Amino acid sequence: MIKTIFMFTYICISVIFLLPFGFIGFMFYLIGLRKSMRFVIYKIAQGWAFSIMALIGSKISVSGNENIPKKGGVCFVSNHSGYFDIILLLAFSKRPFGFVAKKELLLLPFINFWIYMLGGLFIDRRNVRKALKTIGKGVKQIQAGGGMVIFPEGTRSRGRGLLPFHQGSLKLATKAEAIIIPVAIEGSYELFEKTYRIVSAPIKITFLEGIDTAALSNEERKVALSDRIHAAIKGVLDKDNSLT
Repeated sequence: MIKTIFMFTYICISVIFLLPFGFIGFMFYLIGLRKSMRFVIYKIAQGWAFSIMALIGSKISVSGNENIPKKGGVCFVSNHSGYFDIILLLAFSKRPFGFVAKKELLLLPFINFWIYMLGGLFIDRRNVRKALKTIGKGVKQIQAGGGMVIFPEGTRSRGRGLLPFHQGSLKLATKAEAIIIPVAIEGSYELFEKTYRIVSAPIKITFLEGIDTAALSNEERKVALSDRIHAAIKGVLDKDNSLT
C-alpha cells in the first residue's frame, strides 16, 4: 500500500511540477512553432513516463520497434487492458502521438492541459455531429505527419482478454489513409487494477508489422481491416499466454 500511495503522489506532483515547461511550450506553440513544440512536449512526457515505469520497477520487454515509421502519419491501434497503457506507449512508441479522450477528461485540471499539448482530442460520444468534427481534426493531424493512438475496444478489458472492436473505431485511421501499427500490450492490468495496488508486474509490448490503409480497397477498410488487426493482436496475446 505504501508503494501505491507513493506512486500516485509522485504522478500528481510531477504533473504539476512540469506545468511551467508545458506553458512555455504552449507560448511557442501559439506563435507558430507547433511542430517543434509538440516534439519537445512529447520528449518531456516520454521522460515522465519512463520515470514512472522505472519507479514501479517492472521488467519491460519491447519488440517490433523497427516496424514504427520514423516519419509520416501513423496510427497505433492497441488493445487496452489497464490504466497504464498510455504511459507505456508514451515511454516506448518513439513517436509523438495524441489520442481521443472522452470529454469528461476536460474537467481534470493539469491532465487536460497535457492531453491537449500532446495533440489529444476530446470527443463527445453523445453528440454525433461534434464527434465527427473531432474525428476530422484527428485526420488532419495524421495527414500533417502526426501520430494518434486508437483503442478500438472502446474500454479497458480489465483482464478479460481482447474484447471485440467497436464498429467504426478505425475510421480515424482509414479516413487519413494512415499507416496502422497494431500493438499488443500485456501485463498492464496487473500493474494496478487487478489488486488495486501498484505492483512490479512484467510487461510486454509488441509493435506489429504496419498496414498501409491507403493501399486497401474501400471494402477492405470497412470489413476486413478490423478483423485483420484484431486477429493479429489476439494472436500475440494468445501465443504468449500459452507459454506461461
